Amino acid sequence: MRFDLIALSVCACLAAPAFAQSPAQAPCAGPEYHQFDFWIGEWDVFSPDGNKAGENRIEVIASKCALLENWTSAKGSEGKSLNSYDATDRKWHQLWVDATGGRLDLAGGLVGASMVLSSVAPVPDRTGAAIIHRITWTPNSDGTVRQHWQTSEDGGKTWKTAFDGKYVRRRERFRWGTIAAGDGPSADDEQVHAVRAVSAQNDRLLDVAGPRGA
Repeated sequence: MRFDLIALSVCACLAAPAFAQSPAQAPCAGPEYHQFDFWIGEWDVFSPDGNKAGENRIEVIASKCALLENWTSAKGSEGKSLNSYDATDRKWHQLWVDATGGRLDLAGGLVGASMVLSSVAPVPDRTGAAIIHRITWTPNSDGTVRQHWQTSEDGGKTWKTAFDGKYVRRRERFRWGTIAAGDGPSADDEQVHAVRAVSAQNDRLLDVAGPRGA
């Protein structure tokens, strides 16, 4: 009997580490927590006229449970937002604060491939009036992201654009010698010359090798 008890004790001790080493699932590992991952990165942001509107850095924080936005406009003003998914109401939430004291508290989720967050807030100095803020982030097939901020003061019947920006990842700004107008350094910048040199070399290689797949 004593031998049996010792044997059982040894088996239990050997089995214990297997349970102890079993990894626990991370609290924010579910796919819902990663629906906004397409926004992560360092971006240059451009207005529809091609002028640079600012720069934005979206970083993962809090053990992958939230995204922190770090915005700097072309004029130097700053703003930050905290973005996270709440499993309680199954919505994404964004709390935005900027250097002017402006604040937005948005909520929503995916609509198709787009993240759409909105809020309703009172209009200052207008008793009983309300303004709807709706911001839509849409990932494009070329890797860029469009952020379209709209407002409505008639309950959503009509909308005005408050901001419309195209996000371009910073590493993608220079493409084989192609530099968009208003985007990038002056013509004598060393990076421009380097890009053009690589482009010329690549063209020469293509001339020798022929089109890909030929």
